[in-house]
Amino acid sequence: MTALAPEVGIDLTRPRVPFTRLVAVELRKLADTRAGKWLLGTVAVISVVVMVIMLWVVLANDISVSFKDFLTAMSVPMGVLLPVLGVLSVTSEWSQRTALVTFTLEPHRGRVLAAKVVVGLIVALFAVVVAAIAAAFGNVFAGLASDTTIWNVNAVELLGFYAMQALGILMGLTFGALLLSSPAAIVVYFAWAFVLPTIFAVASVFIDWFGDLLPWIDFATAQMPLFDGGWTGEKWAQLLVSGTIWLIIPFVVGARRVLRSEIK
Repeated sequence: MTALAPEVGIDLTRPRVPFTRLVAVELRKLADTRAGKWLLGTVAVISVVVMVIMLWVVLANDISVSFKDFLTAMSVPMGVLLPVLGVLSVTSEWSQRTALVTFTLEPHRGRVLAAKVVVGLIVALFAVVVAAIAAAFGNVFAGLASDTTIWNVNAVELLGFYAMQALGILMGLTFGALLLSSPAAIVVYFAWAFVLPTIFAVASVFIDWFGDLLPWIDFATAQMPLFDGGWTGEKWAQLLVSGTIWLIIPFVVGARRVLRSEIK
């Protein structure tokens, strides 16, 4: 008489992994990879480099600059690097084949994806803090040279600056979830971020009505008031519509793919 093998089931009474632990693990995974370390370090280094270059230009040409000018200059390289971090936070699970381990330890893929979103917001905050500190130092030194220190960014505008960086890294995360491939997601993101706005700008020059439509379909244009101010009900609507087209709907599709994609 053969003995029956004991049934193996899932222990439904075991508590879930705490969400804070998931966030800590995802943050460590992003910072532990070689690409993540280089990108995070580059964000800090470029902020300092931009500050030094601006100071050199100011001192050489006797130009008056402000705190907002420093932040605006730093937002350009940050807008390039942060979305790549967002892409890698998702695609690294497939390119480095860690998805099997990740989703075995935490079968609820939605919680892992939510943790990646929170990590993206934390990284964006880190980048903004570093940029603000570098900009503050640059503004102080520029003020010593010109005898005028201009602090022309209020708390709302600084929050808007953070929102722009956070949206950038979330866009990278969205493209990563849609394509699940680092090279493909990065190429498609840069095409969307740099090629598509050029096409839109050319179309708005030759097509009269397209200029009025542009803020409703170009997410980058709709985000400009976040840091520049001048909000109206129409501008909020433009941000909502363009954000729905380029961020919310693609993120839902990408999240669905992450939740259902076969792990090999």
